[in-house]
Amino acid sequence: NLHAIMSVVLTVLAGAITLYLIVIYNVLKGRRCTSSVNIKGKTAIVTGSNTGIGKATALDLARRGARVILACRHKEKAEAAVYDIRRVRESGNNEVMFMQLDLGSLKSVRAFSKTFLETEPRLDLLINNAGLYKTEHGFGVAFGVNHLGHFLLTNLLLERLQQCTPSRVVTVSALLHRLGAVDCSLLLSEKDLVWSQSAWLYAIRSYCNSKLCNVLFTRELANRLGGTGVTCYSLHPGVVYTEFLRNMHAWQRFFLLPVAKLFFLDTEAGCQTTLHCALEVGIEPLSGRYFSSCRPQQVGSQGRDDSLANKLWEVSERLTS
Repeated sequence: NLHAIMSVVLTVLAGAITLYLIVIYNVLKGRRCTSSVNIKGKTAIVTGSNTGIGKATALDLARRGARVILACRHKEKAEAAVYDIRRVRESGNNEVMFMQLDLGSLKSVRAFSKTFLETEPRLDLLINNAGLYKTEHGFGVAFGVNHLGHFLLTNLLLERLQQCTPSRVVTVSALLHRLGAVDCSLLLSEKDLVWSQSAWLYAIRSYCNSKLCNVLFTRELANRLGGTGVTCYSLHPGVVYTEFLRNMHAWQRFFLLPVAKLFFLDTEAGCQTTLHCALEVGIEPLSGRYFSSCRPQQVGSQGRDDSLANKLWEVSERLTS
């Protein structure tokens, strides 16, 4: 009868909802940073922090008492983010400020570093979070911003990090680094990691390659900084719906937003592994490792190649000199 059918339908529906919640909050949503450490008196730089997981990271650090520098390209968006984070109901921390940084311009990276070193006496946390923008020096978009800009920034600020030990460098990579490849000879000749091809395929391949560069950079940085008190980590933040939809057309976002909100992470969940790498006590022996869902994870085979990591470092030095 109808009553029995309705009972079955409701039971199946309740089971499906329960299963969805279990999967979302225990598998897809991942683990959370459990550190309760207060970092008042410490200074953090978060690149690309006017929106998305960068802004969520900056907010959490501000709530913990840190002096937080939002290093961003867009002045208006960054100043709005500073206002949001400073509000009492968010952090109540007035030690949050904006400094302009365009990672696609080596000139801008050098200007930012000079200003920071002249005005800020400390640097305890450098969070290399920023994503894609066009570059001024002919470098491929993803490579220039995701790797080369952060490579130069980190090296210019390294002495200050060493003066404030224990300090950390955290670089946001992605699971898609496993699909990446690094051809250093191509990089020297073309200032990119991908031959010219269709825009869509170029974007996918260049993104994957640049994220492999993040992993290799962190590995080599750890090798060079052993025993200095500066530790470094790369990470996969999870699939965050704001980041996933950011570069899509409006009509694409319209169709994908409901699915993204159901199955992907929000920004607060997406910044948890970044926070874990920045704050968790006792992970110093894991310097150079790659994290996902607040746990160390194995990287792809190229990401474990110390020879390739060293070669990429040398090429990056030449391209930023």
